[in-house]
Amino acid sequence: MFTKWWMEGLSIRKRRLGRTLGLVALCTVFVVSTGCGLLPNEEEEEVLPVITPPTISKKPEYEVRSEPIELSVNAVGKLMSQREEPLYFTEDGLHIKEVKVKPGDKVKKGDVLIQLDVEQLQRDLRKKRLDFRQQEITMKETLRTKDEMSEVDFEKAAIVFDEQRQELADLEKKIADGTLKAPFAGTIVSMSAQKGATIKAYESLGIISDTSSLVVAASFSKEDLEKISVGMKAKVDINAAGVFDGRVKVMPVNTGSNNGNNGNNDGNQPPEKDSIDKYLIVQLDKWPKDVERGRQLSVSIVTQRKENAVLIPISALRSIGSRTYVQVIEKDGTKREADVEVGIQTSTDVEILKGLTPGQKVVGR
Repeated sequence: MFTKWWMEGLSIRKRRLGRTLGLVALCTVFVVSTGCGLLPNEEEEEVLPVITPPTISKKPEYEVRSEPIELSVNAVGKLMSQREEPLYFTEDGLHIKEVKVKPGDKVKKGDVLIQLDVEQLQRDLRKKRLDFRQQEITMKETLRTKDEMSEVDFEKAAIVFDEQRQELADLEKKIADGTLKAPFAGTIVSMSAQKGATIKAYESLGIISDTSSLVVAASFSKEDLEKISVGMKAKVDINAAGVFDGRVKVMPVNTGSNNGNNGNNDGNQPPEKDSIDKYLIVQLDKWPKDVERGRQLSVSIVTQRKENAVLIPISALRSIGSRTYVQVIEKDGTKREADVEVGIQTSTDVEILKGLTPGQKVVGR
């Protein structure tokens, strides 16, 4: 009995001793692992940045070359017909009865384009004709009794008769002018007339054009026209059709405003035509297909050209006062200044007449 109790106590004491030793070991591991963190940090070595010396920018270098150089002038324009007319009436106040055409319609000479309402005028004409027949009878009686009348009375009667005859003729013409007909065979390129609208004298209602005879028309400035002459080569870039070669065929007659006035005016004169006489005309070597009147385009005309010109970029040219020079790079890399004489100059290049030869190198700015 005693032996059993002693053995059980010994077993308990062993288990307690094991737990104690385990705790001591765990604490030891913890202290060791955290001991470094409790110590003060060692001072790290400072890393100094690498200082890169500034790079001195190198100026560009260019080789003197031999190439063609040319000057040109440019302008915009359009395809125009050699014959086109604005459409208008010469009377005021009448109403449009019928519009028989629309833009794009092809018409023959004499075809009716617009018809005015002239029914009231026709009624007036019938009455005036009856009145004039009575006046003719009266005039015949006057002529039979001329010898019995004074010269003054006969002259008055003749004047009244002529006035009524002229009024009749004027009314007949006004009715006839109520029908607007095509002045020539062509295409209606614009039409603003509307049924029921009231017309104004000489107000343009549309444009008829002979689209079978188109030309390239361009509007150059007065300064550029002074550099151009008939026969000069031209390049024409027609919108959506390509670039075509040609030559200047006709210079403009009027170098002023090229904008035609096809709208309203003071009612005393026909609307101004956008005539091709106001434009420079270019004749193409080959006419493009499927292009229509009014197509936009640009024209470039070479006014001066030189083959095998000695050229450098304009950025390499220097000047001080009246002196013009360049910096030349020698074969050993040294630089020297050289005076030059310049010729043709474009927006990018300049021709050197004296002072440089092809193959040399110059310094840009």
